[in-house]
Amino acid sequence: MAHSSKFAKFYLIAYNLVQTLGWSFMFYQLVQYYLFPKSDASLYDSLKCTLIIFQNAAILEIFHATFKLVPSSPVITMQQVFSRVMVVCGVLMASDDARLGLGLPLALSAWCITEIIRYLYYTLNLVNSVPYLLIWLRYTTFIILYPVGVTGELLCIYAAQNEMKQSGMWTVTLPNVLNFTFNYPYLLLGIMALYVPLFPQMYLHMFAQRRKILGGQPVSKATSAKKKNKQK
Repeated sequence: MAHSSKFAKFYLIAYNLVQTLGWSFMFYQLVQYYLFPKSDASLYDSLKCTLIIFQNAAILEIFHATFKLVPSSPVITMQQVFSRVMVVCGVLMASDDARLGLGLPLALSAWCITEIIRYLYYTLNLVNSVPYLLIWLRYTTFIILYPVGVTGELLCIYAAQNEMKQSGMWTVTLPNVLNFTFNYPYLLLGIMALYVPLFPQMYLHMFAQRRKILGGQPVSKATSAKKKNKQK
């Protein structure tokens, strides 16, 4: 059991460190795109490989929670991961319009900053070396970044459903051999509707975590709280 525990800890450190580096590189690509623009490349084309790899790697976090490698809720983790993966794989990879509007830079900016802080926090927490500033950033920056990221996601999804409604992409109509119909724009609208109950739930959950970790604690005690933190 001891060897298994050590391996799990080593694996989690490696996973979170790689994710920290991956999202840091993506943020570098994002900044570079706007500071040194190339006329022949869109924002999405400039960092799509990095985005697809590191966002889809987050699916592993569902297994981490399910198999108790981390004390996170599998349901909450699935909600957090699904929305991002859906935007990347079901929207950005499929829709040109979703890549061209304001939604993509909003989402990417919020995602990158959030994930750099989050994964660095997890990495250092595993070795009991989280500075108070990072704890504060982890449980404060979401107040702005979470709504910004959700706004970007919704703008991307809305643009995609408009495009796919016109093109009929990924929509199955009758008649067909399977006698089956499927409307992808309706699915995207349904996903947008899910943000109405789920966003407040997740947002308030983070505020509850903030109160638990930072609320009413003097700075000297806050540092010790990192040992009690759970991955959210």
